[in-house]
Amino acid sequence: MPAPAPALDLLAALGRRVRALRRERSLSRAALAEEASLSPRFLAEVEAGRGNISIRRLDALARALGVPVARLLDAPPPVRVALLGLRGAGKSTVGRLLARRLGVRFMELDALVEEAAGLPLDELFAVHGEAYYRRVERETLERLLRGDEPFVLAVGGGLVTDGETYSLLRRGCETVWLRARPEEHMARVVAQGDVRPMSRRADALTELRGILSARTPLYAQADHAVDTSRVKPDRAAEEIAGYVRRT
Repeated sequence: MPAPAPALDLLAALGRRVRALRRERSLSRAALAEEASLSPRFLAEVEAGRGNISIRRLDALARALGVPVARLLDAPPPVRVALLGLRGAGKSTVGRLLARRLGVRFMELDALVEEAAGLPLDELFAVHGEAYYRRVERETLERLLRGDEPFVLAVGGGLVTDGETYSLLRRGCETVWLRARPEEHMARVVAQGDVRPMSRRADALTELRGILSARTPLYAQADHAVDTSRVKPDRAAEEIAGYVRRT
């Protein structure tokens, strides 16, 4: 007995989405089939809109593509905004205000990394080093993006230096660079209670300028940029919410 027309439309939409995502990730059909534990022949049927795929296989396919199951069904993707920038850019303050405006949860990726590793960041770096931190950071982000929950996410300032993780973030979220003047970054860090930079202010400010200069081309790859030296946190959140609603 042939499938009803709405079911055929759904299968056709699923096939288009799987094919587009596979090509976007430069995956061969054979490579994707292997990653999802499907036969290449069955995957070809899915992409052609004829594969009557089970929920379990659909979940495996979504995981192999690194997207929520809803993306494969052509459903509107959940609102997901990632805030980038150096420490002191205002990611936590603006992020909480933005999440409240959008009616979603606010999270900090570093806090999720600490939870996954079972260690605070300073101990994680001291015991295991930066390479381990970057690996846990990427794995944590992958798990987060596989879910269906909408969110606003503040990420560490150095995430953009890891090309693979940054690409993953840009595929899964609308990215916003919160930029500020170096002096503003420094003042906010001190206002947060960290007085260490004040003990070597000249050197610290020079170092911060160098880091910001080196990362600016990476931060500039974000979908949007908001100057938090120019606008107050509530206005920045309103501006970003406007970007999100227009997409």
